[in-house]
Amino acid sequence: MLTESSPNTADPQTSKQPDPPLEFNPLLPEFRQNPYPTYHQFQDADPVHWSEFFGFWVITRYDDIVTMLRHSKASSNPRDWERFDDYVESLGGTGPAGDMQARWMLLKNAPDHTRLRKLVTKAFTPRVVENMRPHIQTIVDDLLDPIQAKSNFDIIADLAFPLPVIVIAELIGVPTQDRDQFKEWTGALARSLDPVITPDISAAADKATEAFIDYFTRLVAERRVQPQQDLLSGLIAAEEEGDKLDEDELLATAILLFAAGHETTMNLIGNGMLALLRNPDQLAKLQADPLLIETAVEEFLRYDGSVQVTARVALEDIELGGKTLRKNQQSLLLLGAANHDPARFSDPDRLDITRQDTNQLTFSHGIHHCLGAPLARVEAQIAINTLLRRKPNMRLATQELAWRDMLTLRGLKALPVTC
Repeated sequence: MLTESSPNTADPQTSKQPDPPLEFNPLLPEFRQNPYPTYHQFQDADPVHWSEFFGFWVITRYDDIVTMLRHSKASSNPRDWERFDDYVESLGGTGPAGDMQARWMLLKNAPDHTRLRKLVTKAFTPRVVENMRPHIQTIVDDLLDPIQAKSNFDIIADLAFPLPVIVIAELIGVPTQDRDQFKEWTGALARSLDPVITPDISAAADKATEAFIDYFTRLVAERRVQPQQDLLSGLIAAEEEGDKLDEDELLATAILLFAAGHETTMNLIGNGMLALLRNPDQLAKLQADPLLIETAVEEFLRYDGSVQVTARVALEDIELGGKTLRKNQQSLLLLGAANHDPARFSDPDRLDITRQDTNQLTFSHGIHHCLGAPLARVEAQIAINTLLRRKPNMRLATQELAWRDMLTLRGLKALPVTC
């Protein structure tokens, strides 16, 4: 197994001691609050870093991460990792969550990934999403109406969470009255996506998965009898044609779309609004020219992305940044670090909503580029512009903000504002 080379010893003629070797520790509270200084440390000193403690590589530079995301011998399936069995054993087994997630297109390689993705791509094309704009605008207005007269509210609870839940629920075919019960389930599943989790997190994800499977099993049975004009009915039709989707894949795909369809968008809206409120010059610029919203959302995705991490496993030895990633070793690709790579972005730690050249990696890259990206963009554009128009004098109600205890997905627990 590869390890880092030993640090140089200190020159006995000087009093300067060598810097201690870098250790990647995403569990530190200060990292949760602001990971970007740590990203820069690794980009400068050890951009292809072997973590002996965690047993995987940590990749932080933009070009290296793009290389891995596009590499034909870099697997999205965590089961290819040499330590997978030991890791799963430490959690007490894969359980319902692990078994279900193994059927997600997110963790599949071609040809299974291609087959599964093709079945749902049509629902998320830019043209389809653009046609949804008026309805999304109506949803946003309906959510903001009850808080219009309030001087204090929570952007997450009142807008960023319910909006994408309503949209994805309608798209998939989840009845409106059922959507609120999914909050706890999706939160538990989201935490299980981190590269290192505890048995408690694993157990909560298993419980949430069982609830999800029970719910969608019943809903699928209803749709088989009475199909609707929704994505779930379309997936059922594909499954019944044979050789395209089996029952377990159908349920797993429905759960993935629902969970991913609101977690990332909720964080995009929340993180974007926080960035504006902490940069009043950019807030004023967007209020003065709402047409900047498209570049603004791209900048929010780059500046404080809702997805910070993805992973790949080498299927053969891969040379990267002067290091050799051995076959079956896992690499943690820090998308958030790539988005702040000074070799790729000018003044990367500065928010600039007019920035033209972003090409951010929050939605990943290559064949696994997020198929829901067009929908997330439109939801964020409408939500943020409408909020700024209807609540033009917002300011943070507190500087003491709590981030959700996750590495892969970055978002706030709450974003209280006053106006």
